[in-house]
Amino acid sequence: MMGLLIIGVTGGIGSGKSTVVRILQKYGADVIFADDVAKEMTEPGMPAYKEIIKHFGAGIIGEDKRIDRKKLADIVFSDSAELQVLNRLTHSIVVERIRELVDGYRNSGSKMVVVEAIVPVEHGFLDLVDSVWVVLADQSSRIERVMKRSRMTYEEAERRIKSQMSDDMYISIADQIIYNNGSLEELEEKVRGLLKDENYSLP
Repeated sequence: MMGLLIIGVTGGIGSGKSTVVRILQKYGADVIFADDVAKEMTEPGMPAYKEIIKHFGAGIIGEDKRIDRKKLADIVFSDSAELQVLNRLTHSIVVERIRELVDGYRNSGSKMVVVEAIVPVEHGFLDLVDSVWVVLADQSSRIERVMKRSRMTYEEAERRIKSQMSDDMYISIADQIIYNNGSLEELEEKVRGLLKDENYSLP
């Protein structure tokens, strides 16, 4: 296959996005995690840091002077208006950095780049990728995964899931849908099949 294939992988918490990304890495993908880029852009001295502190207050600053992401998450995931404010403060800066990273991979001769994002925004995700892969799973599986991985209670996990986009909203922007309710082997087989659909040369 000629050129660079850019795949956007998205889906709610506990759906299995990260597992899909790991499988894609196995087949040669360079990966950009939007959340990691957001963390980088909100480090002390970075552009979004002061704006976030200005709005949310000094109470979200940890002992190391970094933003305490758990404290910030507790605020924004219990108030959708505050989540919108956070997205507005960080979005354009994160998008610019993701575009820089994609260009870097393109210039280095990469064959496939994966952008993983929990929020499939228009600018910097939907308008950047060639194909949007949405990962879905039933709610009970998602809650179980989130509780195990993030040590949340059932109620915390359920609240976090409800604060995010619905499956129908994710489906509405999908080019490909991956239902991740089975085994890892089944998931990998689905990913291989989709890569073939994208005309990507598999080993």
